[in-house]
Amino acid sequence: MLRYIKTPVMKKLFAFCLFSLIYSFLTAQSSKVKDIYIAGYESNGTKSVAKYWKNGIATNLSDGTNDAFAESIVVSGTDVYVAGYEYSGKKTIAKYWKNGVATNLTDGTNMAYAYSITVSGNNVFVAGYGSNGKKDVAKYWKNGIATILSDSTENAQTKSIVVIGADVYVAGIETKNHIWVAKYWKNGIATNLTDGTKSADVLSMLVSGKDVYVAGSESNGKKDVAKYWKNGIATILSDGTASTFPHSIALAGTDVHVVGIEYSGSHVIAKYWKNGVLTNLPDATKDANANSILVSGKDVYIAGSGYNGKHTVAILWKNGVATTITTDANLSSSATSLYITK
Repeated sequence: MLRYIKTPVMKKLFAFCLFSLIYSFLTAQSSKVKDIYIAGYESNGTKSVAKYWKNGIATNLSDGTNDAFAESIVVSGTDVYVAGYEYSGKKTIAKYWKNGVATNLTDGTNMAYAYSITVSGNNVFVAGYGSNGKKDVAKYWKNGIATILSDSTENAQTKSIVVIGADVYVAGIETKNHIWVAKYWKNGIATNLTDGTKSADVLSMLVSGKDVYVAGSESNGKKDVAKYWKNGIATILSDGTASTFPHSIALAGTDVHVVGIEYSGSHVIAKYWKNGVLTNLPDATKDANANSILVSGKDVYIAGSGYNGKHTVAILWKNGVATTITTDANLSSSATSLYITK
């Protein structure tokens, strides 16, 4: 194109403008940094305060009058949603916060908890459970309206929710003859993952296409064995010599990433598996907890907590490198959930 520009000055000007345009484009592309949102809680010295951090900057969700805990976070557009629960006297209220403004899902008459939140279009879905005075009842709320998943004849709890189109998937547990059975519900229809001969638990699920992944544990009679199920087929993660519990599962291509904890003697150790292969996390050999995992490109992010010599403090691992999220090393804190945007 330069050959159609007649004078040397015009050629130089055109070349400079073209270079500036390309440079501006590349700069704009490289400036699309990720925003990292982490939900959790931190002590104010007397009470636990629910909060979230955006790129390390904290936003308090509760006022510190009562103990409160943030358990799950999701971002939709410019809106930040966090699910959790807060004590009111001796009872807990399941709730979620949208941009810091709380919506109570229960009235505090009985104990209730919210553990997972997702947003689909204009609809807010929260999974959790609440007591009816006699039994724990598994449920989820859509825009504050509860859908009951269990029949109240047995204790049941939900821990994770995924919404794909019109389909609502909820993972949880329900007792059978006083033994916890791992299961998930799709549009209210239950699928058992364990047979009820040994107690089990689940804490995380994801759905990819037609595949349903659920992370949890099942007792071998002496210890709890970490595993995940893909379409009901179990993959064993731990050897059963120590009780081990997965907390979160993520999928990147065909790679399955799982994080959790192992009880080793008197200590809790954070654990991370990629395709069933265990990788030890730095700064996670003593009283550390891995609660949430996300994979973005080639980067693996894990949120949890670690012991600083005095207290357990919120930590983010990026590709195995630990960063303390909180600024006050004298206050206990924990990171429970992770969300990443661009």
